[in-house]
Amino acid sequence: MPKMKSVKGAVKRFKVKKSGKIKRGTAYRSHILTKVDGKHHRQMRKPKYVDQADAKNIKEMIVG
Repeated sequence: MPKMKSVKGAVKRFKVKKSGKIKRGTAYRSHILTKVDGKHHRQMRKPKYVDQADAKNIKEMIVG
């Protein structure tokens, strides 16, 4: 039986931390940030984590 392959797009986007939480990037951070409020821009720097409802599916994609 062949090996299960991980989804490379998911591997590049998510990282599993020691606690088991899955870290993700913040949306809308690529460009045209001059229009974004300063407070919101600062909040986007903080690390974000995947919701528990989606975590199981993403772990399966990463591990393969």
